[in-house]
Amino acid sequence: MLHKTETREVKAEWTDFIYGLQNKICKAIEEIDGKALFAEDAWKREDADGGGGLTRIITNGNVFEKGGVNTSVVYGQVTDKMRTQLNISPAAFTEAADQPYKWFAAGLSLVIHPFNPFVPTVHCNYRMFEIYNEADTLIDRWFGGGTDLTPYYLFEDDARHFHQTYKNVCDDFDPSLYSKFKKQCDDYFVNKHRNNERRGIGGIFYDQERTAPSDSPKGGEPNAHPSKQNAQSKMDAPPSEDWGAMAFRVGESRDGAFWMNFGRSCGNAFIPAYLPIVEKRKSLSYTKADKHWQEIRRGRYVEFNLIHDRGTLFGLKTGGRIESILMSLPPTVRFEYNYQPEPGSEEDKLLQVCLYPKDWVTESSKGAL
Repeated sequence: MLHKTETREVKAEWTDFIYGLQNKICKAIEEIDGKALFAEDAWKREDADGGGGLTRIITNGNVFEKGGVNTSVVYGQVTDKMRTQLNISPAAFTEAADQPYKWFAAGLSLVIHPFNPFVPTVHCNYRMFEIYNEADTLIDRWFGGGTDLTPYYLFEDDARHFHQTYKNVCDDFDPSLYSKFKKQCDDYFVNKHRNNERRGIGGIFYDQERTAPSDSPKGGEPNAHPSKQNAQSKMDAPPSEDWGAMAFRVGESRDGAFWMNFGRSCGNAFIPAYLPIVEKRKSLSYTKADKHWQEIRRGRYVEFNLIHDRGTLFGLKTGGRIESILMSLPPTVRFEYNYQPEPGSEEDKLLQVCLYPKDWVTESSKGAL
């Protein structure tokens, strides 16, 4: 088990990171928009559990129609609903079956919806989750996250730039990570009721099967790589059905320090991955027909978030803060009966890569942005 002082240090390090990243991203978005500023809403949980968050919303700017960059640091008692949703099993922790567990979660999530249909929507989420026993001893911790892009019109240079940025981050930690996390992203953001149509062109997403925690978690250097054999064993594990973006437990060959630093690197990659695309496309002229297609695709975004997204469903089922949960939804959408784009059109070109994900970068590509 980890010493309580070490546990507090990890919490402080991660929460300081997400607050700093929130400030940095909001400043960069305001600068590129040139008009709108983020409104800030600090909130606290009003039920028996504790904690709160800082919601920042931008609306009606020059570039961004609606966006939110949120942080939350919350904690409480593990409920039966959480046990089911998170697959929390007392047996997995070698604790008594009636053990009253406690949880702690800290994360940043954002969604940005632009006015211009040639500028893509973007989403990212990075978090840490911990489980404690009645004695406040840490018995489990995991990190996870992802960033994905939802364009309305396909610019292949933009897709390559976005994916290459995150491949570079992954390669700095382990060259096997990008292809694995890219596939998991493609497999997660899917409207299964729409012929397995993807929400967008993906990115990375890590959400791994759980394993039993170690009684003696090992420390680790931020970029220490596991042995090739251990790495391949873990990477071959199938994705779990856990809520949100969660991965790789403390005490494995890739320890908590590895995944904290991986999450930080991915979070810090958001600005160079997304904002150059915004800068390149924000001034392109567009028509009512282009906007019409954007709103059709936004409808698919809403469908995924309300029907399939595990984080949204978890929040709705467990009494989460509704304004923060639904912050991700776009301001205007369109639902039209059996809408089909013209075959071979630019709209259809986008639809085809949503139906059939493609590899935007090669395994050997490095740094070519």
